[in-house]
Amino acid sequence: MRILFIACLRANTGNSTTADRIKSHLEAAGHECELQDAATVQSPLEVAKLISQRKFNAGLAIHLYKAGRFLLGHNIPFGVIFGGTDINEDVKNEEKYRVMGAVLEDARFVVAFTYKIKEVAAKLWPQAMSKIHIQPQGILTTPNVSFDFEAFLHNAGMANTPGNLHIFLLICGLRRVKDPLYLVEAFTEWHKREPSICLAIIGPMVDPLFTNEVKAKLHNIDGVHLVQEIPQANLQALIKRSFAVVNSSLSEGMSAAILEAMDLEVPVLARDIPGNAAIIQHEDTGLLFSNPKEFVKLATKLMSEPDLKRKITNNAKNYIHTHHSWALERETYQNLVHVCLTEGRTLKYN
Repeated sequence: MRILFIACLRANTGNSTTADRIKSHLEAAGHECELQDAATVQSPLEVAKLISQRKFNAGLAIHLYKAGRFLLGHNIPFGVIFGGTDINEDVKNEEKYRVMGAVLEDARFVVAFTYKIKEVAAKLWPQAMSKIHIQPQGILTTPNVSFDFEAFLHNAGMANTPGNLHIFLLICGLRRVKDPLYLVEAFTEWHKREPSICLAIIGPMVDPLFTNEVKAKLHNIDGVHLVQEIPQANLQALIKRSFAVVNSSLSEGMSAAILEAMDLEVPVLARDIPGNAAIIQHEDTGLLFSNPKEFVKLATKLMSEPDLKRKITNNAKNYIHTHHSWALERETYQNLVHVCLTEGRTLKYN
């Protein structure tokens, strides 16, 4: 099949990484799959012309509203994958909620990363229950063994940090829902007491206005560094050199950065929200915090208790191996496309 795959493709974001991985799964099964950035699509008419010109006979989208709506009304079978903001934020908008319902009505299959996402979706759109398949993100990490960590520290302004440097790495696109400033004041105070403690915020500048707010907030603040995005393999190498990975989002679908850190045996401290709690068991596979003060308390505990760190990283690695198999994800998407899009049959949901 020739598949038009629409997703938000801002480089070095979770959506882009996920789209590239799923595209590789489908191409391995012999399909032709072309990615289209949802952010550049102006109207359904533009997609209609694209389908006609390039002879697409199936579609796929990540995010029901930002991407899925562009596949409506073109008489090709399609599937959709829940993102994070569609199910967590966009449902609060009446018009977006209506459009997403129409997308679910027409979709041949729907993929949710977690049982919680499926549960929420089933309450909002009970008629779509039978279409929703649960497939956690598959993880396969390939850190760059040639990554120049010393050069990174120099460029990030952390090269002259005294003592045994402890980098807490917050990986996110700069937009409000990721709430990257949530821990800044707590880190500033902590850094004053312990200068070896640093927070590095790294990721693409998705929202220009919010990015300016972040830069203004961090101007002349010690202990918190805003770092330019780097390629995925380098980022994974940086994760391995960090003390811990941090997530402070207001909402998440399923954070690939958290999963990659777990696979790379680096501890995760994540804000206690449903998307994070779905993949982290507190003090077993990671640490969940509810406020900045609790974050510092838990981070300090992690630094002072190597046995706890060892337990968390070992359990997290085993969790990834058991629940986030890259091979199983490949098999799932290949089966869904073959049965639902190629043959037009319904595949029994899990």
